[in-house]
Amino acid sequence: MSILDPNNDAKNKLKIASLVEAEEAFLAKARTNVNSVYSGRHVEPAAPVKDEHAEGTDRLQQAQNRRHFLASVAALASSGVAGRAIAQTAGLSPDNKAPAGAVWRSVPEDATKIPGVAIGEDGGYGTRSQFETEVRWRFGTKTPISSWSMTPLEQGVGIITPSGLHFERHHGGIATIDPATHKVFVHGMVKQPKKFSMQDVKRFPSISRIHFIECSGNGLTEWSKPTLKTVQGTHGLVSTSEWTGVPLSTILNEVGVKSGAKWLLVEGGDSAVMTRSIPIDKAMKDCFLAYGQNGEAIRPEQGYPLRLIVPGYEGNMHIKWVRRIELSDKPFMTREETSKYTDLLPSGKAVQFSLIMDAKSVITRPSGEMALSGPGFHEITGLAWSGRGRIKRVDVSTDGGRTWKSAELQGPILPICQARFRFPWVWDGKEAILQSRCVDETGYVQPTLGQLIEVRGLNGPIGSVYHLNAIQSWKVDTEGRVSNVHYY
Repeated sequence: MSILDPNNDAKNKLKIASLVEAEEAFLAKARTNVNSVYSGRHVEPAAPVKDEHAEGTDRLQQAQNRRHFLASVAALASSGVAGRAIAQTAGLSPDNKAPAGAVWRSVPEDATKIPGVAIGEDGGYGTRSQFETEVRWRFGTKTPISSWSMTPLEQGVGIITPSGLHFERHHGGIATIDPATHKVFVHGMVKQPKKFSMQDVKRFPSISRIHFIECSGNGLTEWSKPTLKTVQGTHGLVSTSEWTGVPLSTILNEVGVKSGAKWLLVEGGDSAVMTRSIPIDKAMKDCFLAYGQNGEAIRPEQGYPLRLIVPGYEGNMHIKWVRRIELSDKPFMTREETSKYTDLLPSGKAVQFSLIMDAKSVITRPSGEMALSGPGFHEITGLAWSGRGRIKRVDVSTDGGRTWKSAELQGPILPICQARFRFPWVWDGKEAILQSRCVDETGYVQPTLGQLIEVRGLNGPIGSVYHLNAIQSWKVDTEGRVSNVHYY
């Protein structure tokens, strides 16, 4: 289902309040972590720790960690610094539980004095550092089965989103599917209906493409007033990965498309049985069935074992856990393209099949809830993307749009892919309004919020819902504190 219900204002207000609450809970924890970009003050290191492990760790891992711990103490004792054997661990919670994806380990005062962690202790699949704390945070829906989580854009480097931080949107939870038994059935207006196993799919010639996926509800809280505080909250429903799979045209050519077929329905194999209609021209042009993400198998939350990639189109077109494709001479008018995922206009009419995600950019650092250390040099950096092709230019303003200067684009600049931009800025200590504005290769210029509202209007308690690609404004006050504002 859609994130918001255009016919239920009271329900929408509760959902927005839950979003704000979820972000506040995340920030409350992040502000106490010295390694977080949201830590505005010095946080004292945690007290010396015992050799205790987070709940849920298996006994083998506990034993391995204990052996490493004892070896560390022994080595420190022999090196003459036994009195400081158990080093304090800055940036971790008081109970010493490591962030998701990491393992907590005692930190020696001098890592050159003791051996490091044994090779293979991670079980053969690497973990990240215990000092890297960025995570997706989930909107507090009544049930975690139908919800979404945001990518921490503020911590990102380059353009690739780590697979474990790629945003999520689920309507019926994360399906668990055995690839050995999974099949994709292609039928309808085809010459030879056929079922394809995963082994069949992987036999075809493959391609790899780096593309962003963005939920059309990205930024839905920000139409009528600044609501969420961080860039993760305002823009975190977009991520970029390298996807590997088989062109959809290959599969369609295999079954033979009948004359007159103009649309196809793609159906997911989760409990929501998500479906969307896709124009046949788009399907044949650049859509593909992906089984790989960032060099490994696609993650379960991203549709393992098979996901449709529809480059440049809104996120829920990228059906996960693909199990069925049906061809027809007309769109299927599913729930997710009629009562949901349409753009309501001031006239009361709704625009249907507004599928392409237009050009958009955002400054990720500095951004909301961060604090500048003081006047002087600061690099402004962010991301720009367009569903219509490559990003051609990004301009940055530090005075609320009165003047603009070109930012540097970091290569590679790829079609339908996020581009990283950078801009050198010397802050004079005075109040500033930071903005970015991108232009794609079609000449489309990212609009201001006022320009969008003039066309789309403000319908409902938060305004319009989908396809918000307006210029984002961050206010820097004289203390260096950054906040989300509307300025246009």
